[in-house]
Amino acid sequence: MRFHRLLWSAIALLAVCAFQERHYGLANADEGAETEAQKDEEPVAYTPPKGSETFKFEAEVHRMLDIVVNSLYQNKDVFLRELISNASDALDKIRFLSLTNPKLLEGEDKFQVQIEYDADEHTLTVRDTGIGMTHEDLVENLGTVARSGTTKFLEAISENSKQDISGMIGQFGVGFYSTFLVADRVSVASKHPSSDTQYVWESVNGKDEFSIYQDPRGNTLGRGTEITLHLKEDCLEYADANRLRDLITHYSEFITHPINLRVTRTEIVEVEDEEVEEEAKEEEDEKKEEDDEFEVSDDEPVEEKPKETKEVTVQEWEEINQAPAIWTREKDSISDDEYQDFWKILAKEEYTNATSWSHFNAEGNINFKSILYLPGEIPSHYRFGNIDAVPGGLKLYVRKVLISDEFELLPRYLGFIRGVVDSDDLPLNVNRETLQESKIIQVIKKKLVRKALEMIRTYSKEEAKVDEEEAAEEDADQVTEKEPPYIDWYKKFSVNLKMGVIDDEPNRGRLMKLLRFKTSKSDGKWISLEDYVNNMKEWQTDIYFMAGMSIDEVKKSRFLERFQEKDVEVLFLTDPVDEYVVSNVRDFDGKKFVAISSESVKLKDEDENLTKRREKFYQKKFKPLTKWLKKLYGQSVMRVSISKRLGSTPAIVSSSEYGHSANMERIMRAQAFQQGIEENPMMRAMKIFEINPRHPLVLKLLEGCPPEKEEEGADPFVVAKETEEAAWLLHDMAMLAGGFQLTDTEAHTKRMLGFLQSQLAVESLELEPEVDPPEEEEEAPEVDLDGLDGLNMADFDMDNMEHVEL
Repeated sequence: MRFHRLLWSAIALLAVCAFQERHYGLANADEGAETEAQKDEEPVAYTPPKGSETFKFEAEVHRMLDIVVNSLYQNKDVFLRELISNASDALDKIRFLSLTNPKLLEGEDKFQVQIEYDADEHTLTVRDTGIGMTHEDLVENLGTVARSGTTKFLEAISENSKQDISGMIGQFGVGFYSTFLVADRVSVASKHPSSDTQYVWESVNGKDEFSIYQDPRGNTLGRGTEITLHLKEDCLEYADANRLRDLITHYSEFITHPINLRVTRTEIVEVEDEEVEEEAKEEEDEKKEEDDEFEVSDDEPVEEKPKETKEVTVQEWEEINQAPAIWTREKDSISDDEYQDFWKILAKEEYTNATSWSHFNAEGNINFKSILYLPGEIPSHYRFGNIDAVPGGLKLYVRKVLISDEFELLPRYLGFIRGVVDSDDLPLNVNRETLQESKIIQVIKKKLVRKALEMIRTYSKEEAKVDEEEAAEEDADQVTEKEPPYIDWYKKFSVNLKMGVIDDEPNRGRLMKLLRFKTSKSDGKWISLEDYVNNMKEWQTDIYFMAGMSIDEVKKSRFLERFQEKDVEVLFLTDPVDEYVVSNVRDFDGKKFVAISSESVKLKDEDENLTKRREKFYQKKFKPLTKWLKKLYGQSVMRVSISKRLGSTPAIVSSSEYGHSANMERIMRAQAFQQGIEENPMMRAMKIFEINPRHPLVLKLLEGCPPEKEEEGADPFVVAKETEEAAWLLHDMAMLAGGFQLTDTEAHTKRMLGFLQSQLAVESLELEPEVDPPEEEEEAPEVDLDGLDGLNMADFDMDNMEHVEL
């Protein structure tokens, strides 16, 4: 019986399906064709509801709208910033007016902005609980460009009260029209506390008119304004929670009033017991009707069914702007932890701390508030030699609304500084997004640079913190002196400061005081130029420096000998940019920078009269040698001179006073080769070959060189080959001692081979004939048996070997 009933049920179902297909198949096909035809048709043009009032935009407004949409805003994203800013204004108004008229808050006491979207309907809605607008307000404020409720409200307040509501933005009324960047149609529903009716303002993109009508939904707002954007096809990205969250965080993160975004998420929940029981009862009834032949034993155990779950969609409000705008508070009321927390928000670096910060209010002709932070670590792109500004490092706000994070408010060398600048004096006419070269911006830039340098200077004076526990454990004599925190920071950012010395002439003096150097007397510590000047000898009028590739290289320089003998301090310049700095600056505190590798360096502690007499004597005595060496060396050196500063060194190659040093020549060559530029003679240093008139090797060369004037009738003087070779060896030694590269390494190699041959008494450098050893039988390699003496089979446990895994 069971089988027959099921069979007849199946036959009946098939018959019904066939009947429906025969009778309704044609109609369904027609409907499908009709649907396809509808898809091909253009969308029906929007028409306002019946009974609505139609208004024309004021003269020139239509043209102005075209400018707003096509020229004023290059970035579509700003529309949301403008709407939130306007909503913030409306909330400020109602809050201010409610101070004298609390009844305005009846029915709605929250101050908030709500944003929601409908991806299916392609709409985006921004709602606020602000002051709202009446019918007349909608006509006047939204029908006229360059006029807004904020402007009229400011004009209506007396001069004494303006400070209380000076935080309002949108003073020029064009921000609202940025909505047409992304919307085909804009609807504005608004309810003012003084009006019993909620009205809707509506306009279509490209039309020169707008409509106003009573909201058919009734009073849904209570108070405030609701702006609905019907998004364009190419702007549907704005109907997405993640996109909206990013925009709100970027532009309006520090708006005073809470901004809530309606988000949608799915979650798994357990099915309620009542639903489970109803479903179980239905299944049991069906089972009784269908199954009359099978019997279920009562003895069978009843299995516990797992709790049923289902996926549900949940909508909730998420507050986006929870970060506090602490720069608007008095700095005495802000703790260090709050400053560090704000740094993490600003820098987007949760696990780092700022080294120092400066919180200030600039007052005068231009007023603005700012917090500047000094980072403790270099930006990632600095590690690759790029010291461009950190993207988004310094943000420009107008009354807590982000205008741009791409303004160059600080010069390139201070691009690592991060912070915020908030001004009430910036013009917000038609240029809220770009501002360009406003004079106010120039004034702000100048003040920011001064404050940034002052912040670094203050940090440079901080002493190293001593750990009391460590100090207690160590003896007074064994306590290691720690470097000031500024030195660790300076090692990372010194190149920036030095670039500032070169580029920023107005602030050069301030920047020079921030530089630190190691010296020949600092014992590895870093000192300032002020400290160097304080340590100068009484007779010293110049600041002496030596440039090189590293501290070790500079310490070994032969140029240091005379200065170490006289206990004169010398700066060590080891950064490639250092010599560019001193060549641009020339002096500090009236003291000229002088390279000790220059021929013109002089120590003024000696008797000038005695020095001149010695110089004259040596020049006359060694004139034959200097004349012959210049002829021998040719273009390799510019001049041969008598040295006044060499000690144990027979000769050295220095640079001309106005030419490049050996280190600078090396740097310029490296830069030229890196950029694919051929070597230019201007890159080469003007080399001066200095000889030590007191050194035995030089005196020996003087004996072997041609005389200044040959006697009449005498045979021409022939210089011995050994003397000429010795002169070239002295040349190569002097070049290397002066830090220069050898131009003819092949000739130098030959000379060194000849020297070795002479020293080792080798008669000839001809190679010995190649050997032809006899063939030998292969022998087994030797095995090292050290440590295996006395080893035998009894030492192994053969019974357990079977358990060993191979």
